[in-house]
Amino acid sequence: MEIIRAGVAGTGSMGRNHARVYSLIPGAKLCAIYDADPERAKAVADEFGAEPVSSLEELAERAEAISVAVPTIAHREVGCRLMELGAHVLMEKPIAPSVEDATALVETSKRTGRILQVGHIERFNPVLRQLEQRLTNPVFIEAHRLSPFPNRSIDIGVVLDLMIHDIEVILHLVRSPVASIDAVGVPVLMKSEDIANARIRFENGCVANVTASRISPEKMRKIRVFQSDCYLSLDYQEQAGQIHWKEGMGIQRAEVEVEKDEPLKLELAAFIASVAHGHDPAVTGQQGTAALELALEITRLIHA
Repeated sequence: MEIIRAGVAGTGSMGRNHARVYSLIPGAKLCAIYDADPERAKAVADEFGAEPVSSLEELAERAEAISVAVPTIAHREVGCRLMELGAHVLMEKPIAPSVEDATALVETSKRTGRILQVGHIERFNPVLRQLEQRLTNPVFIEAHRLSPFPNRSIDIGVVLDLMIHDIEVILHLVRSPVASIDAVGVPVLMKSEDIANARIRFENGCVANVTASRISPEKMRKIRVFQSDCYLSLDYQEQAGQIHWKEGMGIQRAEVEVEKDEPLKLELAAFIASVAHGHDPAVTGQQGTAALELALEITRLIHA
């Protein structure tokens, strides 16, 4: 496979992680780093053997596949500009702060012929493959995503920060229109919600109960999926799980075999492969927009 020149816009904790992974994965060469803070850009570039650049134009000149990890409010401006300059873009989630901005990104991708992948990282978690292989007709899904306060992404609430991961996965698994939503949330440390719960009912009858918190003393990333013949309990964080099924008058259980790997590495490798071969990304701009639209509706209901 040809070597794809990679770059990163934004060097907070997530952007630095993207730079680290690009410097390691086959098929990619980390070439350029951009940040509004030139000293920060230079520090990350020096750490991972890339060149710091002072503008998006320079970034697009040196890199053809670029991760955008700037604040959410700037996603439309930075993403559209990079695609117009000829670069393919991996946009960190959420795709944008509004459906209007997300639509502009998708339309720019179509108009320029550039790839737009959205960074919903759990789609690349090896445990998700176990769900995809065993799923037939989910009737109830329960997801918990708890975290200590992150001191980042404070410009958005916990629904757009954390819950949107599970929202996107659930939409991917259920593939049915939403019929109704009940939601509640509480601001604790920030003006926006820090704890939230949503109960989503789909037109096909499936119900999803989703909880997210960014003020928990512990980290938890778990999902359980129930269907008529079995249920799966999976831990994204530990990349482990169990499958339970009825046998006679009892319930049997077995460990799920998961080939562990770093989801970010798999995500960026998939992006690089899409750029190299010209195929659609695993998580498209349209899918990222659908997750955003549902997350924004949950947020609206919380603050109504």
